[in-house]
Amino acid sequence: MLTKDSISTASAAAVEALLPKCMLEDRVRFERRLKILRRRPRPRELQRLLDRAARSAELLGQRRRNLPGTNYPKDLPLTAWKDEILQSIKDHQVVIVAGETGSGKTTQLPKICLEAGCGLAAKIACTQPRRVAALSISRRIASELNVQWGKEVGCRIRFQDETSPRTYIKMLTDGMLLAEIQNDPELWEYDAVIVDEAHERSLNIDFLLGYLRLLRRRRPDLKIVITSATIDTAGISRAFDGAPVIEVTGRMFPVEVRYQPLDQLLE
Repeated sequence: MLTKDSISTASAAAVEALLPKCMLEDRVRFERRLKILRRRPRPRELQRLLDRAARSAELLGQRRRNLPGTNYPKDLPLTAWKDEILQSIKDHQVVIVAGETGSGKTTQLPKICLEAGCGLAAKIACTQPRRVAALSISRRIASELNVQWGKEVGCRIRFQDETSPRTYIKMLTDGMLLAEIQNDPELWEYDAVIVDEAHERSLNIDFLLGYLRLLRRRRPDLKIVITSATIDTAGISRAFDGAPVIEVTGRMFPVEVRYQPLDQLLE
């Protein structure tokens, strides 16, 4: 005959077995709840926790099966550095990518993170200083991956959240990510954070870089990519304990200089 204790023990064991297969954010929350229920067993709550863990594991399985394939435009300069950046992300927790405007950093780095194994059990966050940029860039990435915007690739800005449980890459403003930190200090929703346009050095960006510098010690699994057009790469690298720096050249365009006679300008 099954007793209350035996049922609770079996349910707790089933939940524990499912934890590694759950989404990262759920995994952490379920593990905390399971510790409490082990001390004070409640069969009904354990069963509800088991059901939630099963749904989370199913979601992760769906995300793994539906992972979009990555492709990189050959005309972008960053494509030539793709393999080096990919390997650096796999080998290091923090990577700094410096490149001129037009090199393809903003649109291609989230895809490289996805290829590096990020974005499955948690999302890839990519910050932008402005809302218009976050919206337009997220649509561009969705188009390049040939997926639905607001589903596999989404965007969150103030008063608007175009994401779903299926989202792999999430664009958001740096201010919005700082706001999320208030409710999720460990950023368990993400397994990679890309801080774009770091050279702007706004208060939001400086606060975010400082927070990530501390968070990386508590979250050694969190990948951090800092990218900018012009930045003191040596200083940023020192701040992150010698993080590798990859410099990507931009595209050069011919410039023709014409001098207009002064007498014609005065007419």
